[in-house]
Amino acid sequence: MNTFLQLVLVQLITAVLITALLLFNQVSSTQQELASQEAQGRLVVQQLLHDHFETDGKVLSRQIRQSLNPHQLQITLMDSTELYNHRSSSSAPGMATTLLQWLGYQHPIHTLQNNELQLQVRYQLNHDATISQLQSRLWFVLFIPLLICFLASAALLWWFQYQLRAVSKKMSALLDTIATNPAQSLDTIELPKTFEDTGVSLQNFARVNQKKLTEMTANARQVTEDAYKDPVTELPNRNRFVQYYEEQLSKGGQVDFGIFAITRCTELQNLNQTRGYQEGDKYIKEVCEVLKKTVHTYPGGQLYRLNSSDFGILLPRVTPKEAENFAVQLQSRLNEYQKIAELDSVAYTGLVSYESGRALGELLAIADTSISLAQTKQTNAWHLQKESAGLETASYGYGNQNWRNVIDDVLANNRIALLYQSIQPSSRSAKAYSEILVRFKTQENQVLPTASFLAMAEKLDRIIPIDRLIIETALSTIKSKNLQDQYFGLNLSSRCIHDDQFIIWLERRLLKDATIAAKLIFEVTEFGLQQNLKTSKRFIDMVHRAGARITVEKFGVGITSFKFFRELKPDYIKMDGSYTRRIDDDKNNQYFLRLMIDLAHRIGVGVFAESVETQEEKHMLDSLFIDGCQGYYIGKPTSL
Repeated sequence: MNTFLQLVLVQLITAVLITALLLFNQVSSTQQELASQEAQGRLVVQQLLHDHFETDGKVLSRQIRQSLNPHQLQITLMDSTELYNHRSSSSAPGMATTLLQWLGYQHPIHTLQNNELQLQVRYQLNHDATISQLQSRLWFVLFIPLLICFLASAALLWWFQYQLRAVSKKMSALLDTIATNPAQSLDTIELPKTFEDTGVSLQNFARVNQKKLTEMTANARQVTEDAYKDPVTELPNRNRFVQYYEEQLSKGGQVDFGIFAITRCTELQNLNQTRGYQEGDKYIKEVCEVLKKTVHTYPGGQLYRLNSSDFGILLPRVTPKEAENFAVQLQSRLNEYQKIAELDSVAYTGLVSYESGRALGELLAIADTSISLAQTKQTNAWHLQKESAGLETASYGYGNQNWRNVIDDVLANNRIALLYQSIQPSSRSAKAYSEILVRFKTQENQVLPTASFLAMAEKLDRIIPIDRLIIETALSTIKSKNLQDQYFGLNLSSRCIHDDQFIIWLERRLLKDATIAAKLIFEVTEFGLQQNLKTSKRFIDMVHRAGARITVEKFGVGITSFKFFRELKPDYIKMDGSYTRRIDDDKNNQYFLRLMIDLAHRIGVGVFAESVETQEEKHMLDSLFIDGCQGYYIGKPTSL
């Protein structure tokens, strides 16, 4: 736009200069014409004055006016006697007159004499017509250059706008190319030479934009992969499974069928607690490898990690009969891994057939029920729900009934085995004990998944009889093996400590074996105690009266106040494993544990740490003055 204004200014100056030159030329030519008129008029007056032979001024004045039409005429005798005087009003345009005066023209008054007749004539010619013509030409001279300047400026403006629109379109095409396909070369679109630098800048911008876009795409792809990938197994996670199912199967756009299965790693919680989280992750990875080898033998088979302990399996276009072969093959491989890993069990699998359009929630519920049924069978068993519709409620009830039968069988025939895992004291003055662990067995002497068993016992209102069985078995074993000089810890469910009948029974049972009771420490979760502080205090007071002690386990998960310690007065607290794991590198957990240990010691409460897996963690905990450590690094669970 500045260039356009400059061009208009140049044209305007040119027009002014041309106008000035034309004006000067017109005025100069008019001056010459006026001078010629003055000379011719002088000759006419001289001739008339010379030919006049009498002193009558009227006759002479009439002759002169007829010949010249002067603007001013005065005839006098030599003695100044006035014979005739005439003066007409001027109608000459002012602008033309002004220009003539600027260029030096003066309207002269002439004086001529006739000495013989003693006459004197003074006159001034009338140039109004000539000056009027000059005025007309001046207006034309002024108008034409300005008109030409205006037309040229308008044409220039149109051309300039046309060029700008053309460049704008090309620039828009360039920007669209950069926006839609930055990798495309911009050399195919030519810009005017005036905009060559702009084109180079745009190409540089396109290259930078392409580089940034590539980086952003890579970062977005990586974020997406991380959001849909399990960090331990690097399998697609639950989010990816849900996305795939909703897009491909839930809408029912195309007819499809197959088998969906959930494999539940039932030993994960036990491994995390007894051997540590590193062993738990190793266990998950090895089960994942077993599943991969089995699933990938089926075309289109997909494997997902749905949560910490569950793997999801999709076998497209596999019939229930073929699914049985898959399940048998998977169980065989899990059994082989069980022998190598020295585990009581590895995983259980629930299978269900699916078809397009089926709700995902219903599919997951039936598969979960199938797992419950599988867990009531032999080790690493599987169960296939063949029917595809209308059996969710029935299978759910059937799974509960199977579990009820299994739990009742365990209670009736004392099908439990006891193990223990020691808590190593950090100093000779520190007191510690061994925690008793329980394994439940089926009629075929197969070990049931402990976490699932206890969860179903809680669900089916069998947890209190189970806890009573554990306590009875533990007391009988201690007595029969003459272990009264050792201290043992027993886990109690939160349901039991708030049950009045159980508390009465436990008090009587402890008083019956007072010597053994003095060596027992009951472990209750922090969450369980916080559910009802009044009944929790009554339970702890009863335990103390019987000579036993209390440990608050899983400590630090909830929000605990000093009022909790003052009212309940536990003997020990066992910090949750999340605070112990990699504590040698975690400054926050070090600070928290140091604070909790100091506070606990001030009120006479011992502090233990569980899930100790490495020597570095053990040394760090010792430096924090922990009272005892428990975990896979300290010792494995062994038979009592």
